[in-house]
Amino acid sequence: MRRLWAPWRAKYVEGAAGAGTEPCFLCAYGADTPEALTHVLWRWRHWYATLNAYPYTNGHLMLALVRHHEGFIGLEAGETAELPTALAACEAALRRVYQPHGMNIGVNVGRAAGAGAVGHLHVHFLPRWNGDTNFMTTIAETRVVPEGLEVSHARLRAAFTQGAS
Repeated sequence: MRRLWAPWRAKYVEGAAGAGTEPCFLCAYGADTPEALTHVLWRWRHWYATLNAYPYTNGHLMLALVRHHEGFIGLEAGETAELPTALAACEAALRRVYQPHGMNIGVNVGRAAGAGAVGHLHVHFLPRWNGDTNFMTTIAETRVVPEGLEVSHARLRAAFTQGAS
C-alpha cells in the first residue's frame, strides 16, 4: 500500500468538523417562510417535499423532516408513521410527471457522508432514464438540466395535488 504523507491537511480536516454553523435552509422551508413558496411542493404534518435548488436531473426533489434532526434514530412516532406515505407520494409524483426508467433514492447523514444540509434529515429523489449520462458529466464535469426550476415546480406541484385527491 502506498501512503501519501500530507500533514498540512490536518488543519483543513479539523476545520471541516466545525463547519455547518450557517442557518439551515431546510428549517426555513419547514417553518413555511416566504422563500419556501418557490421550492416546497407538498406538506404533510411532519415532512415536506421540496425541489433541490441545484438539481442533478430534472425533477430532483427532497423529502425533508420539518424539525431539525439529523438521522432516523430518535424520530418521533408521528414522524416515523408518516414517512412511508410521504416517500410513496414523492415517488408517485415523479413517476407521473417524468416517467423515469429508474430512480436514485438516497440519504446522506453527516458532512462526511456528503450531506449538504448537515444535521437535517432529508431524502433525495433523482429520476433517471436509460442513456441519461453523457460526455458532459464525464469530460466537462457539467450537468445538463434542460428544465427550469419554476417549470419543475409547477409540474410536480400539480402531480402532488392530483395524487392527494
